Amino acid sequence: QVQLVESGGGLVQAGGSLKLDCVVSGGTDNIQVMGWFRQAPGKEREFVAAINWGNGVAYDSDTLKERFTATADRAKNMMYLHMNSLKPKDPAANVCAASVKWFGSWNRTSLYDHWGWGTQVTVSA
Repeated sequence: QVQLVESGGGLVQAGGSLKLDCVVSGGTDNIQVMGWFRQAPGKEREFVAAINWGNGVAYDSDTLKERFTATADRAKNMMYLHMNSLKPKDPAANVCAASVKWFGSWNRTSLYDHWGWGTQVTVSA
């Protein structure tokens, strides 16, 4: 099956930036949508951004798009999340997801079939 591995997390100071990576393998030709979600402890996964895997067009969260933007390089089986102006209140867990189906909402977890285990972003005050 599709496998997703995130990387690029770390410790940054408030206002700093990071670029997260997600590498996908296994059945990548069937992927329709790739997405980024974040999650705080005890909370539901929150949509950050999604990529149309066919053309690379991004759909970014209305609430986060000023700071977070997704891009992708399908030839490298890579998706990226560009994170700017990071805040201590930003949830630490950032997870990559993939969907082999097209029908659904890009900002809903129900669209996605495969999930990585996440990478942590810790923002210091």
